[in-house]
Amino acid sequence: MTLPVTLPVTLPAALVASWTAAPDRPVLWTTGTGWLTGAQLEERSRQVARRLAVAGVRAGDRVLLSGAPCADLVVSYLALLRLGSPVVPANTAYTERELAHIVAEVRPVAALLGEARALPGVPVVSPIDASGLPPGTAADGADAVLDRAGPEDPALIGFTSGTTGAPKGAVLSQRNLHAGAAAVVEAWRWTPDDRLACALPLFHMHGLGVALGGTLLSGASIVVLPRFTVDGVLDAISEHRASLFFGVPTMYSRLAGSARLGELAALRLAVSGSAPLPATLWSALQDGSGQRVLERYGMTETVMLTSNPYDGERRPGTVGLPLPGVSLRLAPDSGVVEVRGPSVFSAYWQRPADTKGAFTGDGWFRTGDIGAVSEDGYLTLVGRASELIISGGFNIYPREVEDVLRGHPAIGDVAVIGLPDPEWGEIVTAYCVGDPVSEEELMAYCGPLLASFKRPRRWRWVEALPRNAMGKVVRDQVRELG
Repeated sequence: MTLPVTLPVTLPAALVASWTAAPDRPVLWTTGTGWLTGAQLEERSRQVARRLAVAGVRAGDRVLLSGAPCADLVVSYLALLRLGSPVVPANTAYTERELAHIVAEVRPVAALLGEARALPGVPVVSPIDASGLPPGTAADGADAVLDRAGPEDPALIGFTSGTTGAPKGAVLSQRNLHAGAAAVVEAWRWTPDDRLACALPLFHMHGLGVALGGTLLSGASIVVLPRFTVDGVLDAISEHRASLFFGVPTMYSRLAGSARLGELAALRLAVSGSAPLPATLWSALQDGSGQRVLERYGMTETVMLTSNPYDGERRPGTVGLPLPGVSLRLAPDSGVVEVRGPSVFSAYWQRPADTKGAFTGDGWFRTGDIGAVSEDGYLTLVGRASELIISGGFNIYPREVEDVLRGHPAIGDVAVIGLPDPEWGEIVTAYCVGDPVSEEELMAYCGPLLASFKRPRRWRWVEALPRNAMGKVVRDQVRELG
């Protein structure tokens, strides 16, 4: 299924045009800074771009960007897009080893950091407010030619979440970023009157590509919170009259447990992504606030791919229909979701073998997600191909088992993996968070709901599951829990 999409030039060029047309419109609110207008964002991002140019950063040079959500981070991100220097976002929780991997992969010429830390191999390291860079002046303008990047020029190198294996850098072009933002602006009816309450980190496609990119491209405004708290989000929605909220399932779970859940009713739209939203949680949110949370599907390599419809049925447990411009199919032999479209990346940074393996011979990107498509086109994600458990010759997808187990009142969270077994090859093992109950009770519960080969044969009770910053279970670390 493919829908048309209209693309203008590049994201920075579109943003500058928007700021010029409405210079006094409030665009960005952050703690401590308050509101910045389009004109202020244009001027501040221009100044930072000049200072980067004076420090020797040129179009095409990679720059690492890592910090907590704040005005300086947004301004620096915009400055790099305008300069044509590919942004390399990095998780603020990364250790020195993890940052060293990124530095070795992309060899950035500079880094803008929210917290002081050593980055061997990076020539220029500055606080994220650019105070460590030389001051740019009008005379430096020739060195800072802005907004000239072409649609195919690299704009961002996003490292995969690394839930299994070492992260790889996906190179997203200016066209990719713009197309991804344009698709959700169209699909979610984004207008300049909208205001987004955002508590997402700004080092990931969810925060940068969707929340920030969509807000700026639509001419809307965004309230950026430094971190997620239930009261912080609900207060922001009320005080700033927000119409939109985007979150991950962990955030929605905490909102669902709050006595203030009903306040979500003030929103025009609530969107969930980055990890599966359990159908039971979807129903609890609807019952408590009237919000039919819209679940969607995207990746570091693709920005956004599918979405439940704004108008029409938002079907719990599914990630909806292809977004404008996206084509989607399932590989006939494996059920792996394959996609193509203007938001899909073209290569992993300097990894030709990985790039070749990621695409089919006719140019479709293999997402690695196993999917099923209903007769009316809704996509359901069954699991990751790399997470497939093969026990006794049977294929088992962890998500199916996890969805069943979450229905047991004693289980608050669960991850299912396959552990090596000499008899079965792999044995289905469930790591459960909650109030421990007997294996006999759990097996009896699974009996009418799962075929015998899908039922866990081992059960582990743990205090918490290891998750990355976007709420995805890190299965390699689950194996280390014992």
